[in-house]
Amino acid sequence: MKYKGWFLRAAAFLPLALMTFLLSGCADVVVLNPKGEIAKHQLDLIYITTGLCLIIIVPVLILTFWIAWKYRAKSRKKEAYQPEWDHSTKLEAVWWGIPILIILLIAIVTVQYSYKLEPSKALASDEKPITIQVVALDWKWLFLYPEQGIATVNYVQFPEKVPVQFQLTADAPMNSFWIPQLGGQIYTMSGMAMKLHLIADEPGDYFGTGANFSGEYFGKMTFNAKATSQADFDKWVQDVKQSYPAMSQEGYNELAQPATSLVRSFSAFPSGMFDNIVNKYVVAGESGHHHGGEAASSKDEAAAADNQASQDTSKMDMSDMDMSDAGNSGAAHQH
Repeated sequence: MKYKGWFLRAAAFLPLALMTFLLSGCADVVVLNPKGEIAKHQLDLIYITTGLCLIIIVPVLILTFWIAWKYRAKSRKKEAYQPEWDHSTKLEAVWWGIPILIILLIAIVTVQYSYKLEPSKALASDEKPITIQVVALDWKWLFLYPEQGIATVNYVQFPEKVPVQFQLTADAPMNSFWIPQLGGQIYTMSGMAMKLHLIADEPGDYFGTGANFSGEYFGKMTFNAKATSQADFDKWVQDVKQSYPAMSQEGYNELAQPATSLVRSFSAFPSGMFDNIVNKYVVAGESGHHHGGEAASSKDEAAAADNQASQDTSKMDMSDMDMSDAGNSGAAHQH
């Protein structure tokens, strides 16, 4: 019985030891190594909320082990335990008041950071932003550079310290675009054009991935995001234009078929491709978030057509009702 007691005590600390061992490898987690303005603010939010939560968690864990040890069953005490019940208003105020206060603080901080880090909000910078359009496919990422006129697959490059305005959609099941060291994820959905503003503070290769389950090979939807100097970026754009073929509409249709794909580059792509991909899923009469220009005009035309159709239907219904009333009135007189 003596050895059994020690065995149970050792087993109680085994989960804690296992958790410590597993968390020892978290030093290399890219989320905790930000390289951009947005990611640094998000890490601050993680630290603040974690610190506030530890104010509750640490005392609770310590008291749990202390109470379990102090009031453990002892073999020498055979008599029945009769607890002495009591109430303490001060203790009640402490263990209810402190958690409520911490929850309020977390709510206030989270709302402030959520407003400051709104994905569609442009970043303040003296540099002109670069626009990169992103299309989530099965199971690959297509990047279009409307200003440079080039396209890439599973690889994206941009200058350091220059705001990047990502415009995102999907020509496949819904996914989630994520470069952990630069900022949080944002969903990509067909028929919608989302916006995400990021910036890289220094040159480097950053891991990018799809953070949403989208089918059999969703785990292979990774890409390399590379930040370089402005000169290296301009040189890379020229190399792509001179060394790679153009993408045709037929080539895109083939690329969009469900399959994994390696890194590819194209010296050109059809004009208006991103808007066309967004608009192909916009159904007349449905509301949604459209990517300006052609999508917006299509929505207005569809709304006008639906309005006219509704008016025509109403007129027909009124005519039918008039004829029906006239018939009923005649029948009544005949009767």
